Amino acid sequence: MIKKIILFFTLMAFVSCHTTKSTIGSSKSSTSKKSNSAPAGMSRSAVVSSYVTQYKEVAMSNMKKYGIPASIILAQGILESGAGKSDLSQNANNHFGIKCHNDWLGDSVRHDDDARQECFRKYRNPAESFDDHATFLTSRNRYAGLFNLPKDDYKAWAKGLRAAGYATDPQYPNKLIAYIETYELAQYDAQVLGKKYTSAVVNNYAKGTYHEVQKGETLYSISKKYNVLIDDIMRKNNLSDNTLSIGQQLKIN
Repeated sequence: MIKKIILFFTLMAFVSCHTTKSTIGSSKSSTSKKSNSAPAGMSRSAVVSSYVTQYKEVAMSNMKKYGIPASIILAQGILESGAGKSDLSQNANNHFGIKCHNDWLGDSVRHDDDARQECFRKYRNPAESFDDHATFLTSRNRYAGLFNLPKDDYKAWAKGLRAAGYATDPQYPNKLIAYIETYELAQYDAQVLGKKYTSAVVNNYAKGTYHEVQKGETLYSISKKYNVLIDDIMRKNNLSDNTLSIGQQLKIN
């Protein structure tokens, strides 16, 4: 009996010594789901910045390999996954909201979207999601026109994705552009292309007054803050409805 007890604890010690944790360093490495979590009390801006820091190298690598701007990759990841905090990204490592479609042979999960319990792709780690996003865009004819656009024209890419049917939200391009300009994501396009980067934030504020949308703000509250008409804000920012997203930049004056 004593020998069996000694053997049991010896085996437990051996297993413990050989347990490892996975991390992401490139598009070929893996990430544990815990890497998506943020300390309690972290601001939205800090969460997004942390996401960018974690995945910028993967985005630049995929830009070199597939020709998709790193800024677009990161902005879509932020928007579609809630900067890595959505249920779909946490439970399925799906950072781009890609559904199963008829050609998907991998694992899947059910998730409410345009309809209840739709089929979404499930990945072993976020890196697989980033690679599949690139494959998804490069392998479908409806996105072929995007690859004729300049790699540093993120506005054209954002509008092109919506026009090609990636999303049904009419504000999808504006949301991507807002993330790119707020968090300076175009600098990663410039790094890949070997070009000098000019801050979009500096350019925007040089042209006039801009307001970054904060949690809980509405067009009404913003219009009162700057003493301008809601219709003027909507017109200057090409808004078709009252929907705003946190971090979105609105031209006020």
